[in-house]
Formats: sequence, structure tokens, C-alpha cells
Amino acid sequence: MDKLLIEGGHRLQGEAEMSGAKNAALPILCAALLTREPLTLTNVPQLNDIGTMLKLLAQMGVAVQRDGPVVTLDASGLNNPLAPYEMVKTMRASILVLGPLVARCGEAKVSLPGGCAIGARPVDQHIKGLTAMGADIAVEHGYVVARTSRLRGARLFTDMVTVTGTENLMMAAVLAEGETVIENAAREPEVVDLANCLVAMGARISGAGSDVIRIQGVERLHGATHRIMPDRIETGTYLCAAAATGGEIRLTGTSAAYLDAVVDKLMDAGCDIRTEKSPSFEAIVLRAPQRLKAVSIRTAPYPAFPTDMQAQFMAINALAEGTSIIRETIFENRFMHAVELARLGADIRIDGNTAVVQGVAQLDGATVMATDLRASAGLIIAGLVARGETVIERIYHLDRGYERIEQKLTALGATVRRLS
Repeated sequence: MDKLLIEGGHRLQGEAEMSGAKNAALPILCAALLTREPLTLTNVPQLNDIGTMLKLLAQMGVAVQRDGPVVTLDASGLNNPLAPYEMVKTMRASILVLGPLVARCGEAKVSLPGGCAIGARPVDQHIKGLTAMGADIAVEHGYVVARTSRLRGARLFTDMVTVTGTENLMMAAVLAEGETVIENAAREPEVVDLANCLVAMGARISGAGSDVIRIQGVERLHGATHRIMPDRIETGTYLCAAAATGGEIRLTGTSAAYLDAVVDKLMDAGCDIRTEKSPSFEAIVLRAPQRLKAVSIRTAPYPAFPTDMQAQFMAINALAEGTSIIRETIFENRFMHAVELARLGADIRIDGNTAVVQGVAQLDGATVMATDLRASAGLIIAGLVARGETVIERIYHLDRGYERIEQKLTALGATVRRLS
């Protein structure tokens, strides 16, 4: 199993191009199931989760062509509405095929998904919504089995804000008969990106980006070309890495428009951040102070502070001046990286969903273990500033969400090496 070896103490500086967003690309790949015509996507990141999703779609009968960041999907030959456990056990986003399959084929059999071990993420809201739209659904032997003659529009209210639930129900509704209203909908930019792609395919959607989304069902969708939005979590991770090392970086191919909460906290920590904009180009420039000031955060659904940036901020607070309080309100088991950061010398106390981080003057390299995707990023940031060498084990999580991370960090002046 691969490991990452980091030699700490190098200031990040220079320029890096950010990739397309994994969390936008995955549902948009599933949107190809909704039409018999080709869907071409650009700026698709080359990640393990993307590869898994493409294999899953291919075994359903979708023709897949991939040329770097350009992917073309042709679902005219869709003939196997099955997502088997063997293919989806490592990726929670596999549940996103459920809505499109039921809408297009009238049936689906989808394994209950896996993914990072960061807490319970039930799919009951997906099932509740599809049932309200007329699907007959049962959970049998670890599979969600759904059937319907045709979905009907309905008023859907999710008991909790769920991104994948909103995406799944929105994709199901575009081919349903009549109007569907999703209340308490997720407002994340990735939901808006999916809506934009569906509209380009002929869907009638309004309200994406708000907590009420309205969809007028249509008889069919057509093909389209769509560019995947920049990855805001990758962008935030590199901003944190530069901030922790006292660096100065310029990130291209991204946008600060999706990162208000993260940018605000980095500025509170003492960073100077500015954006560069033109009609065809956008970049973010960060200059960090010699030592950051501690900042407290509370995770919550967008547009509040993202749970996917919590581990990265715990890492930078570990070396910041002062004490910070981190409250995690999304997942109940997302402080597993705190124990690993403590192995590097961080002073962190956990009480339920709250972590109190007392900044220390120095971290020391050690061997640590990545417990999930974003924890991996937090440990990398800590390793970049720790004295000596840090070895991060179980980095297969990284390859699910960060494209060419060693190469990008090396180009910015870090000393990072993968060990097989």
C-alpha cells in the first residue's frame, strides 16, 4: 500500500492550476443516464472515484470515451440498471445512479454505498423522495430495488439538508410527469453545476442555489457539452497549505466565488488574499504571515463553513498563535485525524463534536495514518510544516479526491515523495 513521505520546513510559493470538482463531476456523470444522446464533459478530474464511476456506467451499457479531462458518455445502449456491491463499496456517490435509472428505465437495483468512514450518511431521504414520486422501493439484501411505470411530480421536503439527496431527486424529477418541488434543498455550488448541465440537456429547473428547487418534468433530454466547475475544496486545501508554511501562491483555474467562508477565515488568520478576474480567467493569490492567528470554525451546510475543510483548518490551527474551537455539526465521526495530528505534537482536546486546539510552536515529523479523504489533506498540511520527515500511510483516500497532489505540491516547492 502506498505511503507519502514529506520533508517538512519548505515554504510553498509559485503557481498551481486547480482541477475540476470531484463532487460536481460525479453526479453530472450520472446525468448521462437520462438521455439517449451523447453528453460531453470537460474539466473532468482524473481521480480514482471518477474512474470507478465510469466503470460503473460502462457495465450498465454506457459507451465511455475518455481523453484526459474530456469525457463523452453515450447511454443509448443502457441495458443493465444495476450497481453491484463489488463496484460501489468504496464510493458513496454510487447512490447517484438511483434517480436517473428509475426516471429513464423505470427500474433500478443499487447497492447501498460505502466511502469514507466519517459517520452515518443514510440514504433514507433519497428513498423517501422517490417513493413520494410514485416509485415502489424496497431494501433487499443490501440493495435498493426500485420500480415504477413513470415517476410523477411531487412536493418533496427533506428532513435534513442532503447534497446527494437533492441531486438524486433533481435528476429523477427532470423526466417525471408534472412539477416537482424540492424544499430544504442543498444550496451547494455543485448542485447548481448539476442543474446547469441538466438545463443544457433540456431540463426545466429553477431555484438551484436556493433552498427551494422547482422542476418541470419533460418527456426527454438531449445531448450537451458542459464544463465541470473548479474544485473549491482542492482550492481551499492548497490555500491552507500555503498559509501554514508562510508561503505565497497563485491558484489558477478556480474561483473565490464558492469559497467565501474559507477565505474569510484565512484572512482572519492573518493572510492577505486577493482575486484576479477577467472575462475568461480567474485566479486567487494568497500571501501568508510568518505565523497564523488561531481561528475558530463551525461547520454547517453551504454557504457556511464546509465540513470538507475542517481537517485542513485543524492542521493550521495546530501551529497558530492562540486557541481555537472547532465544532463539527455535519458528521459525528470526523475528528479521527486529531489523534494523528497529536502524534506530530499538536495539542488537541476532543469533547463530543467540539475540538479545542491550542497552537504550539513546533510540530515534529512522525508516521501517521490517513483515516479519510480530507483527513489525508490535513495530515499533509501538518507534515509540510513539521520538523523532519513525516510518513502518511493509507493514502489511497487521497487518490479519490486530489489530482496529482504530489506533483502540484512539488512544483510549489514542497518535498513530497510517494513510497510504494
